[in-house]
Amino acid sequence: MTDQKSFDDVVAPASPPLTPPLHVEVIRSAKRKKTSQARLRGGVLEVRIPDWFSAKQETETVSHFAERFERSRASRQIDLAQRAHELATAFDLPVPQQITWVTNQRDRWGSCTPAHGTIRLSDRLAQFPAWVVDYVIVHELAHLIESNHSERFWEIVNRYELTERARGYLIAKGHDGL
Repeated sequence: MTDQKSFDDVVAPASPPLTPPLHVEVIRSAKRKKTSQARLRGGVLEVRIPDWFSAKQETETVSHFAERFERSRASRQIDLAQRAHELATAFDLPVPQQITWVTNQRDRWGSCTPAHGTIRLSDRLAQFPAWVVDYVIVHELAHLIESNHSERFWEIVNRYELTERARGYLIAKGHDGL
């Protein structure tokens, strides 16, 4: 049996600090026919919408862009490469060639391409507790050894002592998604 570190030996970083909410400015335009757009300018989220948008459409659009910018801000506060390296070392797993946040994963929390050693994590995870993010990283690191969800795969993942708790958390957030 290898001498592996336990979860207690790997101190999970604190969840990203809470940041002040974005100040939002809505700019209606008669020239804008269908599309909406947002940008961050000097700490203010400027949301540009067509002037014909209803109050409901405005609220939905502002909410969409605010969530997107908040996820982006939260994900920038987590050094995925460092965290993956620490977890790989602690649980005797391979270090990925690349690990990145992505904005286009809606049905999964993470994905792995073992042939390239790459891992992609949904930026929706960035606002979850660090121990949940760590679980998803360990799950994807395990795919670098075992590409499917076999019994051997789960033995590897279960080295992370908060696996069951983290899976429950993710299920409660919508789905297991791994």
